[in-house]
Amino acid sequence: MKKKRILVVDDELDMRTFITTLLETSGYRPIIAVNGEEGIQKAREKKPAAIILDVMMPREGGIQMYRELKTDEALKDIPVIMLSAIAKKTFFHSQQVLNTYRGQKVPEPAAYIEKPPETEELLQILEQCIGC
Repeated sequence: MKKKRILVVDDELDMRTFITTLLETSGYRPIIAVNGEEGIQKAREKKPAAIILDVMMPREGGIQMYRELKTDEALKDIPVIMLSAIAKKTFFHSQQVLNTYRGQKVPEPAAYIEKPPETEELLQILEQCIGC
């Protein structure tokens, strides 16, 4: 059975290491990106089964990358799990504001987990997202 690729986009080395180790030991193939710009590029190249995406990053942040993913015909169906220290309520409010401001409705992410993630919760949500 081929291992499913999961794109991890996070600027924090400790968090990337934690998540990629968790994914590898759980039978997934992690792909790493350190910001949204690199994340979009890798999503286009590798077509991952799912994306775990941090919100606050330098260069292109998670909110911008998420909106770019969900408005790209080739990428819009990839499930995205947002992972951030920002409260869930704050993230969803920012999405509503951007939807109104840009006149462009973007669907909610498959899941939103506040940092630090619980390993079992993250794996369970990931499995639900990709239909394992």
